Amino acid sequence: MTARAGAAPGTNRGGFRAMRDRVSALAAGHRSTTIIVGWIIVATALPLLMLLPPFSTFQNQKLWIDGFANAGVFILLALGLNMVVGFAGLLDLGYAAFYAIGAYTYALAASPTLPWISLHVPFWPMLLVGAAVAAMFGILLGAPTLRLRGDYLAIVTLGFGEIVPAVFLNADKITNGTNGIGGVYKPDLLGYQFTLGNPLPYYIAMVAIIAVVMIFVYRLQDSRLGRAWMAVREDELAAASSGVNTVTTKLLAFALGASTAGLAGVFTAAKLTLVSPDQFSFAVSFTILAMVVLGGMGNVWGVAIGAFILYTIQSVVLKQLNPFFGEKGLNVPFLKDIDFVQYQFLLYGLALVLMMLLRPEGLFPSSRRKRELHTEQDENVGDELGPDPSSTPMEQT
Repeated sequence: MTARAGAAPGTNRGGFRAMRDRVSALAAGHRSTTIIVGWIIVATALPLLMLLPPFSTFQNQKLWIDGFANAGVFILLALGLNMVVGFAGLLDLGYAAFYAIGAYTYALAASPTLPWISLHVPFWPMLLVGAAVAAMFGILLGAPTLRLRGDYLAIVTLGFGEIVPAVFLNADKITNGTNGIGGVYKPDLLGYQFTLGNPLPYYIAMVAIIAVVMIFVYRLQDSRLGRAWMAVREDELAAASSGVNTVTTKLLAFALGASTAGLAGVFTAAKLTLVSPDQFSFAVSFTILAMVVLGGMGNVWGVAIGAFILYTIQSVVLKQLNPFFGEKGLNVPFLKDIDFVQYQFLLYGLALVLMMLLRPEGLFPSSRRKRELHTEQDENVGDELGPDPSSTPMEQT
């Protein structure tokens, strides 16, 4: 009787582990269905969860839903940058440029306020057009940088990210310069017109777009191209020696990553009905890169969760900390005088430093990257400790 009682916890743990393995195998075998079902559950649960305290004390449900739709834009951007940085290992510091290109593509095709052109192209086909235009510029950026690596590639992409908003800013006759392009047409579906006062249609549309993009990204990751990206990331010379065409592989990484940013740009232009150059600064590129790093480079779901968490902290939590610690809240003498929104990038920097020290693979890393980083750490520790005393002199040499 005692033996059975002592074996029960281990049996329960073994049964739970076996069930978890079966669920993981089922999800891996039906990944597209898993993504669709997962997003249906998440999209249904999030608005309902915001009706409960303490979330309901921050803001009402409508504002939460609007924030979730905006967070979806950054999830798209993080998924696209993850293809470039996480899969292919190409550091891109100017990713916001493709975001701007997608937004201006739709604004130029769907705004009646421009004096030189007046078009009304529907939103849904413009999603594909904006993605295609951004992909074309991704190839134009990637072509001159094929021989560059590491810091040099980062500097070139940073320059591209600064050039694109400057071009839109100074092309007054085409883009209205600092005033931007306003009056952008909102989406409509089967006769239903999206409105600024009701964020639910934007929320549903964004969830559907993210689900489709995630299915596409997972298919790419498991494809021949995805394996080529990983080979280039690990060792470009070895990949080229193995027959991988590094030219097309890197160009496709830039193009497909940029196309996802183009989708996000079109959606943003349609939701805000205004596009201006100040929306696409370097801070946006830095924020997206922080989302990818903190979420876990190479892990699709991890990057999406990291983007959601960071955007929620930036747009909701930091803004609510002031009243939370103020006179209407806890009334903490020192903290109530701090403007937490002003120090958001300081907090981002601290989070990145702590993450790199404590968990360099990110919150939800891919299994491959986790093994790589911990193997390197174990080798470095071994080098610092010196040779194993139990080894023979021949093994030590």
